[in-house]
Amino acid sequence: MSVDLEGIRAAARAIAGGIVATPCHRSRTLSALCDAEVWVKFENLQFTASFKERGALNRLLALSPEERRRGVVAMSAGNHAQGVAYHAGRLGIPAKIVMPSFTPFVKVRHTRDFGAEVILFGETLEIAAARAQAIATEEDRTFVHPYDDDLVIAGQGTIGLELHAAASELDTAVVPVGGGGLIAGVATALKALNPRIRIVAVEAALYPSLKAALEGGSPVVGGATVAEGIAVKAIGARPLAIARALVDEILTVDEAQLERAIQLYLEVEKTVAEGAGAAPLAALLAHPDLFRGRKVGLVLSGGNIDSRLLASVIMRGLVRDGRLLRIRVEIADSPGLLARVAAAVGDKGGNIVDVAHQRLFSDVPIKSADLDLVIETRDPAHGEEIIAALAALGFAVRRLATTAAGP
Repeated sequence: MSVDLEGIRAAARAIAGGIVATPCHRSRTLSALCDAEVWVKFENLQFTASFKERGALNRLLALSPEERRRGVVAMSAGNHAQGVAYHAGRLGIPAKIVMPSFTPFVKVRHTRDFGAEVILFGETLEIAAARAQAIATEEDRTFVHPYDDDLVIAGQGTIGLELHAAASELDTAVVPVGGGGLIAGVATALKALNPRIRIVAVEAALYPSLKAALEGGSPVVGGATVAEGIAVKAIGARPLAIARALVDEILTVDEAQLERAIQLYLEVEKTVAEGAGAAPLAALLAHPDLFRGRKVGLVLSGGNIDSRLLASVIMRGLVRDGRLLRIRVEIADSPGLLARVAAAVGDKGGNIVDVAHQRLFSDVPIKSADLDLVIETRDPAHGEEIIAALAALGFAVRRLATTAAGP
């Protein structure tokens, strides 16, 4: 089959009741921040916290009774795995999922909890995919591709139908791209319903696979990214053909921009976005001139992020925003001075979250010590007030470099 509007509508009828018709809301705060009318499609509110359920369910429903009995196998870094595992379990279909070794633990655990057999294999998606294909051949199972399958693409395209129904006046849709199934389906639906709509693809800067493919080059890809859901080295053949015809622009976002978008979704929308899901918002923040004054729909594709990683993103964001200050205060190594420093910080409304004496690994005189402080502040100006207050008491103070990258 080929992907078209009727196929997407058929997918919507097939999966109705099996997936969540997720909300799509205009964000007043993001609209003001980006100087655009910003709508967010919250696919992180699916049961498995990702849009991948749509395509997985549409593909599974197309299996014959014999194919259901033999079972399925899939390859995924997490979200497709959970979608296949969850709906295969609901439908009584045996499922094996091959996941690359870098897959976040939360996604591995959830996939197993849905009843699938998980096989961790390989350092890349490509190696894991090859193993899944081998299992499909060896065990006569149906391979459920995460993106290079027309039924999967049609399932993902149902997001476009819902986005248009909620905000038909949109003139721009911004969609994250990994293997390309999502943007292929969404672009097909939206362009059919509104030929004038502008489709913007967003890739992680470390994995510009679509950009390279459309420009006719060989992509230089690889590296650790917070957006592992779109860390794909080569876009699928079917999605590429659709993207070539329907995508108007491709943007890339770096790691700091992705982190900032995750943090902003949490603070502004009170919602959890994984790196891939935050990519469209990251693009708006990184390229404001391209979206100013437009009516923009963002596909927040998923919210499966490891809690430890999310905590790091939050803390690094506080550093970048100047709400965590790291300073070194030179003090005499005598009783009472730590209390004086702490009192001065407290009097200015700062909150000390970490403190360490440096006596041995320091170049201060032997009867002195360096006092390293991490202080929570309201903003950068508040931090400067605290530094000035300490200096006014006669302490030598200097700001320490941070390791959190800035945009």
